[in-house]
Amino acid sequence: MPRDFDTLIVGAGQAGAQVALSLAAAGYQGTVGLIGAEPTPPYERPPLSKGFLTGSVDRDALDIRSAQFWESTGVRILTGREIVHVDPEAHLARDSQDTTYRYRNLVWAAGGTARSLPIPGTDLRGVYRLRTVEDAVSLRSALRTARRAVVIGGGYIGLETAAGLRQAGLAVTVVESQSRLLARVTGPDVSDYIARRHREAGVRLHLGVGVPEFWGRDGKVRSVRLTTGSDIPADLVLVGVGLAPNLDVLAVAGADCSDGIEVDDHCRTSLSDVYAIGDCAAFVGSHFGGNRVRLESVQNAVDQAKTVADALLGKPRPYVPLPWFWSHQYDIKLQTVGLQKGHDHAVLRGDPATDRFSVVYLSRGSVIAVDAVNHVRDYAQAKRLVATRAVVDPEILSDSSVQLKELV
Repeated sequence: MPRDFDTLIVGAGQAGAQVALSLAAAGYQGTVGLIGAEPTPPYERPPLSKGFLTGSVDRDALDIRSAQFWESTGVRILTGREIVHVDPEAHLARDSQDTTYRYRNLVWAAGGTARSLPIPGTDLRGVYRLRTVEDAVSLRSALRTARRAVVIGGGYIGLETAAGLRQAGLAVTVVESQSRLLARVTGPDVSDYIARRHREAGVRLHLGVGVPEFWGRDGKVRSVRLTTGSDIPADLVLVGVGLAPNLDVLAVAGADCSDGIEVDDHCRTSLSDVYAIGDCAAFVGSHFGGNRVRLESVQNAVDQAKTVADALLGKPRPYVPLPWFWSHQYDIKLQTVGLQKGHDHAVLRGDPATDRFSVVYLSRGSVIAVDAVNHVRDYAQAKRLVATRAVVDPEILSDSSVQLKELV
């Protein structure tokens, strides 16, 4: 017999947990099941490449809520189970242990899987990815004996991990196929600054080069081969080249999918009574020029979850996001509001040499995003500019003595 839930949440990460939390806080009267593929209750992922890796954050601090709290909500958490089939007509789902669930509403918050590289040597011992707490525990354990690390990928995960490895005393090299770091998410001013700070910390950077092979001996990685023909010695390798959204099950069930599971402004998929949120959901936002996007951020996960919870509670409202992101590397606090993709002008506020500056991105004269490096005031005040797509004279924007709140 199937297990019955009024709301079945697939994915016990930030997005899935937030749906359950929001429903519980609002006094939802239906039954809620929260299914996670990992053998642990919901936990936060951002610290995995930061404090948890360096040891300043312990395992218990990662938990979104305690086991006692979840018991008090009545939410049924089922761990170590992966939903492998969905029948949208019958409103049934089946997990990897062949247990069947009947749902009234299904919330797909299954996130994604860390991408691997399709090259020889990826199965060698000492080659890591960083998506789960199990990954982080394995990587942290390797720090006890490793001396030389190579990080593949100059995005947030790669650079945060590189900073942690360097602070742990390892010799670190970062390899990035793009010509600059963080090329997909920020402009050259911030990229150049981040590169300088990593070099000053002793990290070696190889930009604009690829990796055709990991070489090993006795089943253990020993070096990383570059497309230039050179080899970089390595005791451990961290592959941080992005996330593949977990969409196959819903795609087979008939959901419209592209780079992610396509949803409307209420996070509804093309399947009846099925929602998708978080890292795996692709939506059209008013700030994105009509383009469909998939955001991998805590803000997006939490806000989409609240949107779905409101819909399930009979209080539907559209999801109108104002994206924000953050990254900590060494003593650098990089905060971003909006998306800079598609900008046609960038205005630098302040001097990167002072380790405190901002960059404002404009499209056709309107502010669409702001990067703030160790500049909390600019970040906080930029939110209104981005939300209203304010039109501001670039010359005034460049005057860092003028507070952004004066320009709304």
